[in-house]
Amino acid sequence: MNPYELRKDFPILNDETLCYLDTAASSLKPRQVIERLDEYYEKYGVNVHRGVYNLSYVATEMYEEARRKVSDFIHAKFDEIIFTRGASSALNLVASSYGLNHLTSEDEIIVSELEHHSQVLPWQNVSHITKAKLVYIPLDSEGRITVENVKKVLSNKTKVVAINYISNVMGYITPIKEIISLAHEVGAVVVIDAAQAAPHKTIDVVDLDCDFLAFSGHKMCGPTGIGVLFGKKKLLDNMPPIEFGGDMNDNVNLYDASWKDVPYKFETGTPPISEAIGLGAAIDYLLSIGLDEIGKHEFKLKEYTVKKLKEIEDIIIYNESAETGIISFNIEGVHPHDAVSYFDGDNICMRAGHHCAQLIIKWLNVVATLRVSFYLYNTIEDCDRFIESVRNARDFFKSVGF
Repeated sequence: MNPYELRKDFPILNDETLCYLDTAASSLKPRQVIERLDEYYEKYGVNVHRGVYNLSYVATEMYEEARRKVSDFIHAKFDEIIFTRGASSALNLVASSYGLNHLTSEDEIIVSELEHHSQVLPWQNVSHITKAKLVYIPLDSEGRITVENVKKVLSNKTKVVAINYISNVMGYITPIKEIISLAHEVGAVVVIDAAQAAPHKTIDVVDLDCDFLAFSGHKMCGPTGIGVLFGKKKLLDNMPPIEFGGDMNDNVNLYDASWKDVPYKFETGTPPISEAIGLGAAIDYLLSIGLDEIGKHEFKLKEYTVKKLKEIEDIIIYNESAETGIISFNIEGVHPHDAVSYFDGDNICMRAGHHCAQLIIKWLNVVATLRVSFYLYNTIEDCDRFIESVRNARDFFKSVGF
């Protein structure tokens, strides 16, 4: 892949002074996705499923074709794909529908301190309501989830294992295939947060044998407001809807109702039509480049940048061994929010804070971190600009007595 050519696909990068290093929060959008969104709104722009006129028929075909693209993307069945508002919404759906209806005070839920709040908080809520016990996987000395440490907490009481595929703070890849196999041996279902994985690596839910998997569109060149929940059909069939309204019902009587088959019983109201269509275009775009090539490129930039960062005094790197394009670090003695303001002055977009993952920040024993995350449109020149800005920021804060 040639990032210099790919950059031409992203209109926002016409501003050559912009250095965007915050893809772990949200990716930039290529014109191929923007044009697909425009096509829907300019030529169709109507609702799906309900209309018997041609415009609605075509819009419905476009929407369901997007579902097919998503199912093929992760090697799932067509009716195992539910469109949601985002990965957070998808993870909440599993907790509220499966969790609240299957767990009791005799059960245990396994999570980790490495999780995004969208994976931890829904299961905290399930634990509070059902009295199921929340159990945390001990992290190793680097802050990783390991198979060995999962074995320490897994038991016959375990009914749910809810973990990430790739950490949004540390950039570590979780050995989820081995963990899924172990969880199934004790009869537990596994819920995977793949928001940081789907944009960067090939996912095969059949090979992984995961029970549920969620990701969002906006981190993978797609629109905001669209997420995906994969669930095994046999599990989804036995889960009740958590939202009720138009288009999810089959037959409505005065005092009861029946629901459509999955995935539609979980998609009430007007769905995210344009967003789903845009996500389909984003998948086409990523597949035309190759996810493996994207991953290799990001890792190369990360390794190059870490090497340069280590040459600067007073830089603390928390995840040097990460296998992905995420770097979490701090400038010693400088609050991350102060530092990121300096970088913004150089038109470098990056993240500072707890990254919606306070547990791992507390595990690191810091108030917050700076985070850089690379993607297919980043170049060595971006890395060099960032390194120069880090060095200048360090010197500036030292000069003013930080």
